[in-house]
Amino acid sequence: MKIGSPARRANPASGFSLVELLTVLAIVAVVLSATVPSFSSFLQSQQMTTATNDFLAAIRLARSEAIQRGTRVDLVPRSTDGNWAGGWVVFVDSNNNQRPDPGEHVVLAHDAGPKGLRIEARLTDSTVQYLAYSGAGRSRTNASSQRTQFGTFTFRLNEQVRKIKLNFLGSPRICNPIREASTC
Repeated sequence: MKIGSPARRANPASGFSLVELLTVLAIVAVVLSATVPSFSSFLQSQQMTTATNDFLAAIRLARSEAIQRGTRVDLVPRSTDGNWAGGWVVFVDSNNNQRPDPGEHVVLAHDAGPKGLRIEARLTDSTVQYLAYSGAGRSRTNASSQRTQFGTFTFRLNEQVRKIKLNFLGSPRICNPIREASTC
């Protein structure tokens, strides 16, 4: 380098300054803080939809298995304490005790729902938590295959709520009591 010649400078486009990097991080933090709560609500809504649809599928499976086999098929909580949120079982209840015993055919065993899920059953026969279908495909109580079991299963996951309503014949449908207050 000659004396009196201009000094060489580093290329200014070779990287980011600390101020630029902190500005970008601040913008990302603001965007994330705005989207995380809505994503959490979306995730809970999807978990609720999945749990409700899985339970509805189990009800329909119990009904179709009862028709196909021409015998009683039950849907019961997996746990003996009657907690539906801990999972459920569809099985051929040959001794009518609402529990899957050794030798009874288990059609479906479903694991627990998402953490925080609560399921409350309000059925005509609530002495034991169960839903049974006769070989004719109608819901029934323990008292008689001619007495129908109907009512609701209410699913709650934080602010999310869904119901499965069973009509007089035991046919299920899902509704949202928040959106459909008059019919749910």
